[in-house]
Amino acid sequence: MPALRLVAIALAFAAGSAGAQQYPTKNITMLVPYAAGGPTDTVARVVAQSMAKPLGHTIIVENKPSAGGILAPEQVKNSKPDGYTILIHHVGMATTPALYRQLRYNPLSDFEYIGLINDVPMTLIARANFPANNFKEFLAYIKQNKQKVTYAHAGIGAASHLCGMLFMSSIETDILTVPYKGTGPAMNDLLGGQVDFMCDQTTNTTSQIKSGKVKVYGVSSLKRVPSLPDIPTLDEQGLKGFEVGIWHALYAPKNTAKPVIDKLSSALQDTLKSDEVKKRFAELGATTYAPDKATPEALQKHLKAEIDKWTPLIKKAGVYAD
Repeated sequence: MPALRLVAIALAFAAGSAGAQQYPTKNITMLVPYAAGGPTDTVARVVAQSMAKPLGHTIIVENKPSAGGILAPEQVKNSKPDGYTILIHHVGMATTPALYRQLRYNPLSDFEYIGLINDVPMTLIARANFPANNFKEFLAYIKQNKQKVTYAHAGIGAASHLCGMLFMSSIETDILTVPYKGTGPAMNDLLGGQVDFMCDQTTNTTSQIKSGKVKVYGVSSLKRVPSLPDIPTLDEQGLKGFEVGIWHALYAPKNTAKPVIDKLSSALQDTLKSDEVKKRFAELGATTYAPDKATPEALQKHLKAEIDKWTPLIKKAGVYAD
């Protein structure tokens, strides 16, 4: 009996290894933690389309919006570790451990790492008819009207929430926040004048800024964004050291076979080498990581460093999602 069991285990292992080597044999699903039309969704669709070419199969983008973007990682954690369900996430992967007291996944131990994608600065924008015409006027207005001014964000732990939290801390002013399930709905209400301002990724704001549908008061990077060269940084306008960069990366369920991770990582590296992808990201104000960052090792190191960076800041602010 023991011998038969060993044979069965060996056959199962051989079958699994063969499956991993032949991967992929069908379409792959990429879960996005936020709503369709938002900045992470935009990055996901660019990456999915490009990675499909070297993999030889379509990558289907599936949106799983939820408060804080915690549903998609949880679903990927609980998915079969065969490489057919993967996760794209941004800096929220590093901040949720501090924001949620009872998080049902551990970013450091429940996933396999595929690699980093890009880094996106944020822009501070307001509805088109907001009274202030520049950052100095904006700052004065919101401090004088903090009881009635509204700040929109895509949910606790979302990039827009983190940026807003740091902004309010920097100017030492608390403002009424209005959470949404995703940046798309938040942007729609900003464009419709239902809320006053927000801080969001250039992937989602560049077209709105260039078309004049919103007012813009600054960018969150320490250097100006090449695609928006006329917009000064918040740092150069007086918020010294203010910097928020929203990075994106890919993950798979824990125990996904190494040959599968290697193929996904290789396809991501091909994507980051693509002139078309780099051009598309540049148009959106994003910086594409070098291919050597599209590795499990680089992502693991980066994620750990970001968790160490954000955890004390969030705990000091006393912000919790539950």
